[in-house]
Amino acid sequence: MDLFIKLSQFLLSLSLLIILHELGHFIPAKLFKTRVEKFYLFFDVKYSLIKKKIGETEYGIGWLPLGGYVKISGMIDESMDKEQMALPPQPWEFRSKPAYQRLIIMLGGVTVNFILAFIIYIGMAFAYGDTYIANSDFQDGVLIENQAMINAGFKTGDKIISADGQKIARFDNDINMKIIMSKKVLIERNGSQQEIQMPIDFIDQLSKFEKSTLVGIRMPFVISGVSEGSVNTALEPKDLVLALNGQKIKYFDEAKTILDNNKGKTISTVVLRDQKETQVPITVDKEGKLGVGVGGLSIANLEKLGYYKVSTQEFTFMESIPVGITKGKDQLVGYGKQLKMIFSPSTGAYKQVGGFKAIFDIFPSTWSWETFWTITALLSIMLGVMNLLPIPALDGGHVMFLLYEIISGKKPSDKFLENAQMVGFVLLITLLLFANGNDIYKAIVGK
Repeated sequence: MDLFIKLSQFLLSLSLLIILHELGHFIPAKLFKTRVEKFYLFFDVKYSLIKKKIGETEYGIGWLPLGGYVKISGMIDESMDKEQMALPPQPWEFRSKPAYQRLIIMLGGVTVNFILAFIIYIGMAFAYGDTYIANSDFQDGVLIENQAMINAGFKTGDKIISADGQKIARFDNDINMKIIMSKKVLIERNGSQQEIQMPIDFIDQLSKFEKSTLVGIRMPFVISGVSEGSVNTALEPKDLVLALNGQKIKYFDEAKTILDNNKGKTISTVVLRDQKETQVPITVDKEGKLGVGVGGLSIANLEKLGYYKVSTQEFTFMESIPVGITKGKDQLVGYGKQLKMIFSPSTGAYKQVGGFKAIFDIFPSTWSWETFWTITALLSIMLGVMNLLPIPALDGGHVMFLLYEIISGKKPSDKFLENAQMVGFVLLITLLLFANGNDIYKAIVGK
């Protein structure tokens, strides 16, 4: 069932993005009276699952879910229809249209992708608002368990002040990405500020250790349950541990050192139970464990216990517009920075490039519309940016040649465009194989 939910979200998001992207080409083509021969979701290599011709256009669904396409008459594309291109140009063909019209047709897809992302972010701001914890509320700093972060110089208890000079005012889902993309992070430790220079290959280092959140919330030591066979039956679910072996603790991460120092011993523990402090003896096993489950607290519970104050900012529809636009702009700039790192070999970021499995794995195994739209908006930006790369066979390649034609007044020959399309197609296949090869490699080595 979990696999079905993930697959459903993946296919729905992918189908929505492909259809809207291709509509971005289809609509201006029709407006400029350019014939569109095919409009397909997924690729119809050899055969189609569904197809129906309406007017001059065949609409269908292919069997290979690697994308989609519109086939525009008189355009040199992945179909490489040389027979049609050998015939005299016709008024309804792409090649017969003015350069500015061809440019609008080619930019239509990525334009729709970017507009879609901004619309989603505006809608999410209106529907869900903005929930966060003020960074200033982390009086005792944050939790650092990720080994790559520890190697970089971070410690539990650090307060994250800024990343690349940009002040971090809120603790939310974006904080990890801000750290990943930064060159230096300003922290406060034991009352004094210091700057940590991020390793240039930090993204590569992240892949070498067990995956965990870069920056986490320090949680209280709350018993969620006692394991079967545990000797510590004096502990009860919902007990809040306040002290271990005479040492007061506020967070679970403080307990680990105490337990490690008392392996195989019976020690006293003070817990808060039914609003009363109760002292109970516990036994620490040889591995420094108690045989209990920990956690299970929601953010609302943490707020009631006085650990953090959760803020939710709601927006009217008009207020949601600038909020959504800002969010979209930040995501667009952030993805641009990621691409720059991927094309910089020294960062090692190219090793983390993923294919369809990596995208599939982003989706959760439980259905959440908020998560679905968040991922879809990000994928829409990624699709738009990737299609703008100046690679023949991508929209960006066509745009590059059209801009050359508009500026120079000289149109590249059909033979040149055919050769460029072939080179771009080979390059695109190579990139596709590399990305999906990375997925396979990670699956084999378990990283």
